[in-house]
Amino acid sequence: MTTTSSRISHTDGRNSLSVSRISLTDISIYAYHGVLPQERTVGGEYSVSLSVDVDVSKAVVSDSIADTLNYSSLSAIVVREMAQPSALLEHVAGRIGQSVLEEFPQVAAVDVSVVKKNPPLGVKCAGAGVSLHLINDKTAR
Repeated sequence: MTTTSSRISHTDGRNSLSVSRISLTDISIYAYHGVLPQERTVGGEYSVSLSVDVDVSKAVVSDSIADTLNYSSLSAIVVREMAQPSALLEHVAGRIGQSVLEEFPQVAAVDVSVVKKNPPLGVKCAGAGVSLHLINDKTAR
């Protein structure tokens, strides 16, 4: 195999990797976000998902954690940022995304989704949330 920046190719040209994404899906966490005082006092259940665009071509070949992003490190960012109360889900999702980009400069982009389960809307609703797509300007070509 030969390896290039974001593409793996077999010498016979049969297979290639041009896009790679690491995802954490539906992290369940209890937190204290919301506009209403009660939401910030009582708290509630949240679901957080994130996907990062990062070159994993070395890890595909090496089978070494040193050549990829450690999922535990990504989940630690989610836990840390969710522990800081915010009025708006947009704000907490933005903090999560920015932290990923700052702590892992090799990440090209990150998608973050934060959903408040059973929000106080006066109607039956499984969840209300926000999704953000942040691009690392340092890796943009």
